[in-house]
Amino acid sequence: METIIPIKGAVTYQLTLDPTVWIFDDRKLDLKTYFTTQDVKEDSDIKYMREVGAHWSREIMEGATFPPTLKSERKFDRKGMETGTFGIELGHFLKNAEIKPEATKIIFECETGQEYPFSIEEASTLILKYSQDGKPLLEDGPIHVLMRDGSNIDNPIKNVIAIRAE
Repeated sequence: METIIPIKGAVTYQLTLDPTVWIFDDRKLDLKTYFTTQDVKEDSDIKYMREVGAHWSREIMEGATFPPTLKSERKFDRKGMETGTFGIELGHFLKNAEIKPEATKIIFECETGQEYPFSIEEASTLILKYSQDGKPLLEDGPIHVLMRDGSNIDNPIKNVIAIRAE
């Protein structure tokens, strides 16, 4: 099994995806809770007040820091990374590959020769699962393709060897 997956076809930049390093990506999704929690819409005013309050409290406790370092400060939950089930949205990578205007679909090529086509809009919302209980998907991976709503969580697309834009 190859652990590198190319994004090829009608793209400006051909990318190679390496799911083994996504564990450190801040865009990762915790799939143990992702499909069970509801999206809660937060009032923008309340969100702003909460963020400003947190910043104010930080300045009082630690003093002002210039430039702000909040975005660069990361704390890793080692236990969570060793036992978690994670995925990442395909849309991040499609955006970086810059799909050409003539392309209308994204196709997942599998080891078995089977192909799974999706519209570009639908493909952007797909989730690439890359770990199960802290372990990479070695047997039928390196990724499993899941629908955003979790409808195929028991029967994901497996053995993906390439992603092609047409």
